[in-house]
Amino acid sequence: MAIDWIGFGYATVVALGGVVGYTRKGSIVSLVAGLFFGLMSGYGAYCVTHDSRDVKISFFSAFILTIVMGMRFKRSKKLIPGGLIAGLSLLMILRLVFLLL
Repeated sequence: MAIDWIGFGYATVVALGGVVGYTRKGSIVSLVAGLFFGLMSGYGAYCVTHDSRDVKISFFSAFILTIVMGMRFKRSKKLIPGGLIAGLSLLMILRLVFLLL
């Protein structure tokens, strides 16, 4: 049983992104969404830690973030936060797919 450090790191980055969005812009939506998806990704990493084939929750949260933040990046053309989170989420999806192979 190996600990999914990459998954927990990803969850931390997502949650901290929500907190930073709140502190810089006062956006409560960023705070709630960041904490929600951070906790969801953290729980997904916990599930992957216990069973390396149990990637459903991690995959779902990374997929949603890839779509939402990718659309945000396309609209605003700003690398942070949209492009960064969309890129990290896409890398997380690829990692999870390789875990299943």
